[in-house]
Amino acid sequence: MLARADRILITGGNGYVATRLARHWLERTDAQVVLWLHADSGSEFERKRSALDQAFRVFGERVQYRGGNLVGPDPFADVEPETITRVVHAAAVTRFNVEPDVAQQVNVDGTAKLLDFCARCPRLAHFAFLSTVYASGLRPGRIEEVAFDAKDGFANHYESSKWAAENLLMSRHNEMPWQIFRIATVIADDDSGTVTQYNAFHNTLKLLFYGLLPILPGKPETPLYFVTGEFLAAAIFDASSNAPLRSIYHVAHTEADSLCLGELLDITFRTFNRDAGFSRRRVMRPLYADEQSFARLAGTVQGMSGEVIRQAVASVTPFAKQLFFRKQISNARLVSRLSDYRAPDQRVLVARICDRLMQTRWGRTADAVLAPGTA
Repeated sequence: MLARADRILITGGNGYVATRLARHWLERTDAQVVLWLHADSGSEFERKRSALDQAFRVFGERVQYRGGNLVGPDPFADVEPETITRVVHAAAVTRFNVEPDVAQQVNVDGTAKLLDFCARCPRLAHFAFLSTVYASGLRPGRIEEVAFDAKDGFANHYESSKWAAENLLMSRHNEMPWQIFRIATVIADDDSGTVTQYNAFHNTLKLLFYGLLPILPGKPETPLYFVTGEFLAAAIFDASSNAPLRSIYHVAHTEADSLCLGELLDITFRTFNRDAGFSRRRVMRPLYADEQSFARLAGTVQGMSGEVIRQAVASVTPFAKQLFFRKQISNARLVSRLSDYRAPDQRVLVARICDRLMQTRWGRTADAVLAPGTA
């Protein structure tokens, strides 16, 4: 257990992962937590702080708030470096279609500013950098928990920026007590299938449900790597507490415990067909398109007048290339540090998620209000 004197700075403090990690530390230790919030103004900071107060009020003064902007010259000016013993860097722009300049300024340059701040923390004992398994880019085959090069390229600027931030940490600040946690795609809060954060996975299911994606890029045998918020928070907390420093961990399940693209479509359409409206529309399964054909389609659609179809194709395009590569993610190092590792039955999980999405119409009904901090 951490000592009372420990004070943990968590960036991206109102985000989905950050709030879950904060709750883990608050419930399982006596540490203080400083949630750093992205804010361009005092009013934005107060609005976000007020929302988080509702979720963390029970912990009293153990939770404190600071704010800033990673694009600014000194984002952490309001944080007292001499008091910080641990840092979890969860702040990032995670959109697959993020613009290259934004990805550089926030995900890479922003990380550099935080690392400079950490260098001024005399009591720092641990720095956790949250990355993505897709920092591996377009590399096929076995993906080990090691440093990557960039020779295979990337599907989008989000992936390349997370790789660049990892490289920055290991090449320029290797003396720091760091760990890198590469996270797979989060598709639900827990094994019940509850969803309070919506991302590209859920948006793609929505397009399929409404028949707006007649053509899908990828190969049916491509494995897909999914985790729940509950699993990632518990795994990062445990590994942060007992795993060796200067090491990399894949917060993911292996190919054997994952679905492939074809299986995902099978489960999705089987579950959707239980909805009377979906069955009535007789929505057809999308046809698979090879990489070149889909690229031509995306280019052609951009010149069409149909806004809905154009947006549908544009939402899939940024991660389309990944659906053609068979990655075999290794998580052996992570599993070796967990006392109770268990991979869920992803067929059951995805079916539950589809049911929940249909019931709430992708979060539009009253019982699907986002929890505090789920951005």
